[in-house]
Amino acid sequence: MKKLLFLCTLACASICHGQNNEIYFADPTVFVENGTYYMTGTRNIEPLGFALLESKDLKHWKSVETKHSNLILKCGHRVFGERGFWAPQILKEGGRYYLAYTANEQTALASSDRIAGPYTQRKVAPIDGSEKNIDPFLFKDDDGKYYLYHVRFDKGNYIWVAEFDLEKGQIVPGTLKKCFDCTQEWESIPNYKSNPIMEGPTVIKKDGLYYMFYSANHFKNIDYAVGYAVAASPRGPWKKADNNPIIHRDLIGENGTGHGDFFEGLDGNLYYVFHVHNSNTEIQPRRTRIVSLNFQYDRQKEVYRITADKNKIITPTCE
Repeated sequence: MKKLLFLCTLACASICHGQNNEIYFADPTVFVENGTYYMTGTRNIEPLGFALLESKDLKHWKSVETKHSNLILKCGHRVFGERGFWAPQILKEGGRYYLAYTANEQTALASSDRIAGPYTQRKVAPIDGSEKNIDPFLFKDDDGKYYLYHVRFDKGNYIWVAEFDLEKGQIVPGTLKKCFDCTQEWESIPNYKSNPIMEGPTVIKKDGLYYMFYSANHFKNIDYAVGYAVAASPRGPWKKADNNPIIHRDLIGENGTGHGDFFEGLDGNLYYVFHVHNSNTEIQPRRTRIVSLNFQYDRQKEVYRITADKNKIITPTCE
């Protein structure tokens, strides 16, 4: 028991810092089940893998007990990857939990019969090893089909979608499609020199339409921000919102606001969890934030207009 408590304390110390014990997950995601919030994200520290926190109120979090140094997925334990464990997502299907993630600049998928893992693979391999692809997000449509949204490299980072066979852990051949290009001014602000970057996709379906949240600009750019696009099909075509970006440094009051996940709270409110830069002068380690979203239906355009509430920003902390 003493060893377990030590591992829990060590895990919390590795992702919670500062006077206020803030959480330092980049690319965070929140999964909600049985009255509890679960959060994981990019750590970028040894041992490589993903840790898990739980909360009842989104403000106060504690470490979840696991088997591998308090990691739900650990490098070298029947999973793909030796470096760069980034951008996880948890989903559940048929009583089994799945963890989509990035390692070695490849998307991968592991599974477990417990939310706390350990997540492993029957066959240790990436989803698609033919070329670099990162930032996986699995979306299940009402007809039972799964879609893998992710980022591929082509003189920049661009979001792609493909039908996905969850049982095989593979993209359905012939279904891969690019979602969109960099077309709005906010997506290419030259505060940090880089190729075009669009990443961190997360998709929801509301009243028959698909809403994709995504981030643009390099994550080191102070103007890294979040926008959204709408489509009548999970494969597009996508129309970007005219009020993009909806989450940005002018609204939040901190630099580098982006790459997170949408979720519905236990209170029925809609939220987006994301990361910000460490400070006005330092990027790493990135801090975690949660903001409440407003969905206002536009009857004329027959679409929801989404905004973030600057008065409802949560700074999650560890107990």
